[in-house]
Amino acid sequence: MTTTLDALVRCIAVLLVFLVLPLVIGQTEHKVMAHMQGRLGPMYAGGFHGWAQLVADGVKFAQKEDVVPSGADRKIFQLAPAVALLPYLLALVAIPLGPGDLLGQDLDAGLFFVLAVMGVGVLGSLMAGWASANKFSLLGGIRTAAQLMAYELPMLLAAASVAMAAGTVSLTGILGAFHWWWVPWQIVGGFVFFVSGLAELQRPPFDMPVADSEIIFGAYTEYTGLRFALFLLSEYAGILVVSALTAVLFLGGWHGPMADSLGWLWMLLKTFALAFLVIWIRVTYPRLREDQLMRFAWTVLIPLSLAQLALTGIVKVVIS
Repeated sequence: MTTTLDALVRCIAVLLVFLVLPLVIGQTEHKVMAHMQGRLGPMYAGGFHGWAQLVADGVKFAQKEDVVPSGADRKIFQLAPAVALLPYLLALVAIPLGPGDLLGQDLDAGLFFVLAVMGVGVLGSLMAGWASANKFSLLGGIRTAAQLMAYELPMLLAAASVAMAAGTVSLTGILGAFHWWWVPWQIVGGFVFFVSGLAELQRPPFDMPVADSEIIFGAYTEYTGLRFALFLLSEYAGILVVSALTAVLFLGGWHGPMADSLGWLWMLLKTFALAFLVIWIRVTYPRLREDQLMRFAWTVLIPLSLAQLALTGIVKVVIS
């Protein structure tokens, strides 16, 4: 009975975090972009400092008509938003928020589990592009597939470097083995992992699959109303998961002063600092061309991740 109750409490806690924190990241993006670009609406319109903008967006999406194109594969078209969103909920289950397995569940292969389910989320974009009966949507889906294949490899290699250093693929075990002197010699792997995560989320400057100036809005062109809102929510949920996973693997997660009592706070601060960095990059850097995007993965990130893996092996041999 106690085990069942514990599992139920964890499920409710993960669900609440999953429903609340992505919305906080979305609201933060509105505000940060407004300040950086001098936008008056999100800064002032709608209550104090524009706080009601997010509520207005939700009401707007709920009022939009749910349109399914006449030539679309109806079932796959309707299923795609859920396929894009739910994997990030599953990934969040395995990410520890505090000492032990606070919030999440300690899995022996937690790192493999999280990376595997994050890869599944991209299938939502592929399904949407294929099922929409729209050539621009299909082109966006094909670009998503190419981008996934290019950036999945450096992301896995960077994560493997941390697993090698810790001697385990359990996220809780990695945090248990963490030492602060890891940060300087794992920083290259952290850069590769974080940038690859941005590319998998199709965030600027890696947003070629949703290039509005070229292919309208990629795989999501035919979506309206709440289904389109689910795709947006999946993007913010992905930012949360990638930022939290980067904090766990490369920044010590809940490690910090008074970690036993304030570990969850350190984890949240690191996660939201990385989420802010995601937003800052969106505002700062222009979109890459498709050839630049692929070249950056194969000629920069993969060699860097292999070098990081080799350095980790050398350090492990020296300290042992």
